[in-house]
Amino acid sequence: MSTVSEPVTLSAPRGADTGLTPKQLVEKYGLTVSGKRPGLVAYTRELWGRRHFIVAFATARLVAQYTTAKLGQVWQVLTPLLNCAVFYLVFGVILSSRDTVPEYIPWLCVGVFVFQFSQSAIQSGTRSISDNLGLIRALHFPRASMPIAFTVIQLQQLLISMVVLVAIVLVNGTMPGSTWLLIVPTLLLQCLFNTGLALVMARVGSKASDISQLMPFVLRTWMYVSGVMYSIQGNISSWPPFVKTITELNPASVYMDLMRYAFMPDSFDKNIYPGGKDAAGHDLPHYLTLPHHVWLIAAVWAVVAFAFGYVFFWKSEEEYGRG
Repeated sequence: MSTVSEPVTLSAPRGADTGLTPKQLVEKYGLTVSGKRPGLVAYTRELWGRRHFIVAFATARLVAQYTTAKLGQVWQVLTPLLNCAVFYLVFGVILSSRDTVPEYIPWLCVGVFVFQFSQSAIQSGTRSISDNLGLIRALHFPRASMPIAFTVIQLQQLLISMVVLVAIVLVNGTMPGSTWLLIVPTLLLQCLFNTGLALVMARVGSKASDISQLMPFVLRTWMYVSGVMYSIQGNISSWPPFVKTITELNPASVYMDLMRYAFMPDSFDKNIYPGGKDAAGHDLPHYLTLPHHVWLIAAVWAVVAFAFGYVFFWKSEEEYGRG
């Protein structure tokens, strides 16, 4: 003998909630906005929990970057070396910059490698959100992971290239010394600075994708006014004092000076060149001396850029990937 079951209704029960506004329903049942931005401390804690994902993502992208090229990962070293060769030909030989800077080849290579680290981090950070919308929309994770991961990629490339840079410095007669230990804090400060700028440009690039087309021109201008291939100070010696001050505060020049000092201390050492003078008592060019306040400037740039970039990016966390 069969029994007939009661029909099942899928509609919500009527009664107590009838007539309530959406706002009242939210308050009654404690509903929250999906994807709501967490507090800054909670966001930082969540981001720290994704640190293994960031490193794994960066490593995978780095390995896959040159998979279609026959030389593969060799291009990580060849690209900055070819840039150095071109700059040496144009600025060192044709414009005779090599005659004004002692140890010009390692001096040039250090500048190119250091500036390219910042340049690549900013460029990749600008596209880090817009080029990864599929991943961002499919998975829930702190969006700051993307520009940070791309900065890690550029740091990994720099560390690989540093092997060649060390060889160039040694071949040109500079032996390792205690100042080489300064390479580590210099890289850490520059990495913080680059990450901050990458975070800023990631938010800007997510709102205005055309900015990625403009950035190469901006970064190229920054390179030419930072003394990568020649001494910018030697060319503005007759300019107003405030221009010289701005030049000294230029973060690209600051990090290059620190790295050049770390690799080639004899060109900066105040014990050898007390008061910025050579053995004959002649004044040395400005780029051969390292003022004591350079480390302070580098630290301030790193902390301010990272703190501002981090908060600036976090402010729009819930907007990335929408639209």
